[in-house]
Amino acid sequence: MWKIVVGFAVFAALALYVLSMGGDIDMGGEKHGIDHPPEAASAAASAPQAASAVAAAASALAPASAASN
Repeated sequence: MWKIVVGFAVFAALALYVLSMGGDIDMGGEKHGIDHPPEAASAAASAPQAASAVAAAASALAPASAASN
């Protein structure tokens, strides 16, 4: 039983050491987009528009099938 407690203490100390050596680590949890610049949001919003434009162009160039005639 005491080996489990010592193992946990060693592992916790090792984890804290690794995290402290890691640099700027944010342990604050989820931020929900606070750190994201507005450009990323506008690029994400334009992706579905670009996809629908490509689909519309592809359907305009494709010949009609026999079933649609």
